[in-house]
Amino acid sequence: MMAADPGARPVNAHVKLLGILQVVWGSIGLLLGVSTLMLAAGAAIIGFTSEGREIPAGVTAAAFAVCAAALLGFGLGNAWAGAAIRRLQPTGRHAALVLAVPNLFVLPFGTALGIYSMWVLLHDDTRRMFQHGQHQ
Repeated sequence: MMAADPGARPVNAHVKLLGILQVVWGSIGLLLGVSTLMLAAGAAIIGFTSEGREIPAGVTAAAFAVCAAALLGFGLGNAWAGAAIRRLQPTGRHAALVLAVPNLFVLPFGTALGIYSMWVLLHDDTRRMFQHGQHQ
């Protein structure tokens, strides 16, 4: 009978929690992206319906659209990475590590998630866990 690895349980719990946090963070990003997209649509409508306000409304709509695209992209990426982490897919681990860097600049929650992602995913036991998950 083999004894269970006493160090594996805490790593498993952290990986599970990180996966959940990534999905929640991604969902928040998607929600903010959709909201910002609605603001872009509102600004565009103002530009079409108000005479003499076309250029400022167009610039505003474009700025909101660019921000919405960034939020939707990062939100989708974080949600996908979280789901992949929960399935122990190595690509999810790599994606979460890449997304951890821009997350560091989103104070305060993105910073906390970025640091936690690096702390969990760069641990040697976690690396081994994802290598074994790849062969299952």
